[in-house]
Amino acid sequence: MRRKKAVVTGGSHGIGRGIVYCLAEAGYDVVFSYNTDFDSAQHMLETLAGQYPDGIFDCYQAKLTEQGAAVSFFRQAVERLGGLDLMVNNAGVTKLESIFDLTEETMDYLVNLMLRTYVLMMREAATYMANQGTRGNIINISSTRGLSAHPGDAIYGGIKAALNRIVQSVALDVASYGIRANNILPGATKRFTPEEEAKTDPAHLEKVAYLSQRIPLERYGTPEDVGNLVVFLASDKASYITGQSIAIDGGLSLPGLAETAAETAASGWGRVKKEIRWQDA
Repeated sequence: MRRKKAVVTGGSHGIGRGIVYCLAEAGYDVVFSYNTDFDSAQHMLETLAGQYPDGIFDCYQAKLTEQGAAVSFFRQAVERLGGLDLMVNNAGVTKLESIFDLTEETMDYLVNLMLRTYVLMMREAATYMANQGTRGNIINISSTRGLSAHPGDAIYGGIKAALNRIVQSVALDVASYGIRANNILPGATKRFTPEEEAKTDPAHLEKVAYLSQRIPLERYGTPEDVGNLVVFLASDKASYITGQSIAIDGGLSLPGLAETAAETAASGWGRVKKEIRWQDA
């Protein structure tokens, strides 16, 4: 059986790492990019080679904000794989700044990394698949922050909102070639391994525990939650889904709860646990 081929940006940490591992488990060959952490990327390759000896796994460093880097990485990855069935745009960074503090450097960095790069990779993937006659998939990792406003979130959240609109037009552009395009919108998601958590600021872990109680399903998401959704959307079981932005957040965005660990959310809404008792008739 032919192994499917996937390219993932930002695959060496957090959600990207979970996506790569889930794709490997599902039988994909995977090439991913990393920004600076060579050791983490190499550790992943060693793990993947040990678990899936018949697979092709590789990584390339890519400074995706730099001119030409995204296209160069894509073409390297596809040449290494010998084909393409799935493109996953995941690379990103959360950086929140009030409009009063926003710098041009921050704006340029975020726009180049999470908008320009994503669009270029979609263009490259769609063109390659169409030319090869591959009925493939494009999946972007967006965010529930693109669904509602948060303080200090004009650029990051605005970019994610733009992606949610862009994918609709892309889906229409590529539909006649049998290519599908969708977004996944993670909410609060744990990005650290247990080993990484041990080195994390305890105050951050306290915030994670606090926010977990406010999520309707009462836990943070995991990178594997997102990875499993990627596998599903890229499968034939999702063959009638395209142009959609699908939240995966444990219900966090349903009542408009802000993704914040502050005890008083800016939205004025917070989930309060109450003891539930049966009422006598």
